[in-house]
Amino acid sequence: SSGINAECPLRPGQQESPDSKLNLYDHMCSVMHKILENRTPNSVDLLEALSKEVKTNKFAPPCDPSSDVRPASLEVELANVQNKLFEKPSEDAEPEPEDEVEMPLPDLMDTAHYFEQAGLGLGREETFRIFLALKNLVDTHTLQSVRFWGKILGTEKNYIVAEVEYREGGEEEQEGEEEEGEEPRDEEAEEPKEGDEDNLPTPDYKPPPVIPKEETGTGCNKKTYFVCNEPGTEWTKLPPVTPAQIVCARQIKKFFTGNLEETVISYPPFPGTEINYLRAQIARISAGTLISPVDYFKFEEDDEDDSDGEGRDSFVENVEFEPPRVQELIDPSLSNWVHHVQHILPQGRCVWVNPTVKTETEDFEDEEEEEEREEPDEPVPEHGPPLLNPISEDSEVDSMPAWSAGLTSNLVPQYAAAVLRSNLWPGACVFGLDKKFENLYIGWGHKYTAENYSPPAPAATQEEYPSGAEVTEVPDPTVDEERALQAVQQEQLDREAEEAEMEEDDEDED
Repeated sequence: SSGINAECPLRPGQQESPDSKLNLYDHMCSVMHKILENRTPNSVDLLEALSKEVKTNKFAPPCDPSSDVRPASLEVELANVQNKLFEKPSEDAEPEPEDEVEMPLPDLMDTAHYFEQAGLGLGREETFRIFLALKNLVDTHTLQSVRFWGKILGTEKNYIVAEVEYREGGEEEQEGEEEEGEEPRDEEAEEPKEGDEDNLPTPDYKPPPVIPKEETGTGCNKKTYFVCNEPGTEWTKLPPVTPAQIVCARQIKKFFTGNLEETVISYPPFPGTEINYLRAQIARISAGTLISPVDYFKFEEDDEDDSDGEGRDSFVENVEFEPPRVQELIDPSLSNWVHHVQHILPQGRCVWVNPTVKTETEDFEDEEEEEEREEPDEPVPEHGPPLLNPISEDSEVDSMPAWSAGLTSNLVPQYAAAVLRSNLWPGACVFGLDKKFENLYIGWGHKYTAENYSPPAPAATQEEYPSGAEVTEVPDPTVDEERALQAVQQEQLDREAEEAEMEEDDEDED
């Protein structure tokens, strides 16, 4: 009987199908169970149909087409996230007092209306979602002003950028200042190396001094920026920008990916990740494209700086501002628009600092070394255009003016608004009508270049030793050349001896 059982195909575990993972024994048991349970008449005629029905019932597709439960797509997940933006606040929540502080949330739909007339913007639906996202940002942070800066496009995701200013004494501002004080850790890590027991030679090379970054609320860090990939997702605060990041960002050209933690692979190496590169590009775009009608802002009367605006970093809104006519705003001379953001110097700062000036601690440590070394040349101070400088003084862009001006409608010019587009930073634009104006940027975050981008060449390799006649190899002289050299040297010695004897004779005669 053991031999019969080994050959029997109905034994459990035999005749298993590699596709359906079923065996003949289990299938026949299921068919017989169905026949006995339903008491099907004419079972022998319906055996094939019953077998097929059993197989069909056991088939389980990963997603049943007849089922309403399906895996959510990215659009559905995003809609669920953005659905929270449209929820009304609960009735139990206390209303915010409107008399104590002004509402920092701008009327984004009103400004989008004027950009829409010029064929610019993101569309009403997306603009309204961004409007609600800005409202969420205002509700969760103690802000004094909020502005929709623009949208920077990326290869995988985009960045929606909000420009904000904190109220005085805000908690978020204090947290930002604490984050800024985390940089000098590299110096502490290098200190234990000085006490090594091995007497290794110390190199004379010293890296160039690190240019300090500007404090929060001044220069390139005057404003604070938040970004998110889609309206409704969490806002991320960008860190302060450093001069080294701005200087390096001017030499590279990289597309954004939409991931703030992405590594920026470039030459020269960028000091940071994409979150730092994004912050550096925002600072550069803001310094070159944020403009306002002339006389809309003015310097404070108590300011004792130069009258031309050089050295000033703040201004106030002019209450007595009289808006120019629309035709004056689109005048080809572009003398009715000014930059209201400080110019960034080649050093990477808005205010130049002398890198050779050291603190008292550094002077005490390097006092002995400075005596042996030569003093470096004093650097030449850098100067740039002053604040509220007219855009008519901007440099040309590939034989084109820096800005292109026009009307939102040439058919009805008496009701049109003035629109200016930047040719230096494609995607930057501004509209002006009466006392209203607004800046917006929608682009890839790249500066215009007439030629294709080419990375800078690597620096020259350092020389191993100074080149000179003492270390330059020359072919060995021949015998005749050596004899000729000896004859010349002997003649010179004889001549010097005769001159010495003549001098001695003259002294004896005296």
